[in-house]
Amino acid sequence: MTATPTAPRFDLATPGGRLRTYADYLWNDHAYLRLGFQNAHWISEDLVRTNQPWPHQLAAWKARGIRTIVNLRGGFDASFHALEKDACGRLDLAMVNFTVTSREVPSREQMHGAKALFDTIAYPALIHCKSGADRAGIISVLYMHLRQGLPIREALDQLSLRYLHVKQGKTGVLDYVFERYLAEGEPAGMGFLEWVDSPLYDPARMKAEFRAGMLGALLTERLLRRE
Repeated sequence: MTATPTAPRFDLATPGGRLRTYADYLWNDHAYLRLGFQNAHWISEDLVRTNQPWPHQLAAWKARGIRTIVNLRGGFDASFHALEKDACGRLDLAMVNFTVTSREVPSREQMHGAKALFDTIAYPALIHCKSGADRAGIISVLYMHLRQGLPIREALDQLSLRYLHVKQGKTGVLDYVFERYLAEGEPAGMGFLEWVDSPLYDPARMKAEFRAGMLGALLTERLLRRE
């Protein structure tokens, strides 16, 4: 028996469906907060990091020369993804999904996947998560190191309060990954990906060892409600 295909949760084919999608995006994805604030920063001539862009903001980025949009959120059944995919199609922007999380240690596959991403996308490119602070931050660290050749110690500036990243909360596990490299990989003369490929890189152990500060966790989990 052939299964009936599941209808998309957000259908933009009708005016009513588009209206419901925008309503969900505006309220449930907190998009109203991003109308006047994009947390946008060019970190090189070829890459800009932002929070979740509205369709009209994607059009503005296209006008500034952006060729590729990298979605770090996943969310393939979410209103933001439906609107972003639709806008990229209309604007002839390449859309790439590269899902990462803000409270987990990246896998080896994700680390190498990030390098492959940087080596294959068309530039100039825009990367985004929801707030432009945490997931955009770790990918920006990797970009500055793996693509731009900046030492990890300097690239870590991409995970800072300047971009609204809160190291003291649960999202600080992203910083902890690089701190472990600087503590055990760099002194051993290992390159970053060499360390990632070694037995020293143990995501489960690092996640278990990391401890978020109580006030920082309150800020990221309860007040900012970071995704």
